Amino acid sequence: MTYYLIKGSMASMGGLDSSGAGSSGIALWGVLAFFLGAPLGLLGNLARVPGIGGLFFRLLIPLTAFYETSMRLEMESHGPSQVVLGTWTTVRFTAVAVAVALVGHTVWDWWRSRRTRSTEVGVGQ
Repeated sequence: MTYYLIKGSMASMGGLDSSGAGSSGIALWGVLAFFLGAPLGLLGNLARVPGIGGLFFRLLIPLTAFYETSMRLEMESHGPSQVVLGTWTTVRFTAVAVAVALVGHTVWDWWRSRRTRSTEVGVGQ
């Protein structure tokens, strides 16, 4: 929220370009940050649940990054610079790579714990 307040005050002093930085969008994001901070913190805590139970919550960040940059690519594809396109493409690729790594890590842990339990059961008999 502090970021948006500083950005808004800089825009009102003329410190930023006239891209709408001082518009009501800053107030909206500030209010959303205030009210969504606690629920998003809860989601972050739920992401710490080991195994498949927390996988969905761990995937929220890469999926959100992929979706948001996809929307930006669609909106900004009418003449953005190659730097912008390269940045959004890199973010999307990284988001997919992180999502695949998270799923792979979860499956690997599940498989490893399953094998460990099966060998412990076999030893005890």
